[in-house]
Amino acid sequence: MAGVDKIIEKMKNQPSGIRMDEAHKVLAASGYRLDRQKGSHRQYVNSSGCVTTIKDETPLKAVYVKDILSRIAEGGKP
Repeated sequence: MAGVDKIIEKMKNQPSGIRMDEAHKVLAASGYRLDRQKGSHRQYVNSSGCVTTIKDETPLKAVYVKDILSRIAEGGKP
């Protein structure tokens, strides 16, 4: 979990420099699973049915990183 905590701090400090694999680790540790990938977009879903869609690109745009941070901060509520 320490690695995930470091990635979260990096996301907060530098939201425009996050790789997709780092975002995947954070989402997986927060209870999200990769539901499907269609083209360049990945859809993640958690146990309560909250869905988030992220464009698979490196680096991720800051808007996706901020969305991930807000979702894990509020516990993944829709």
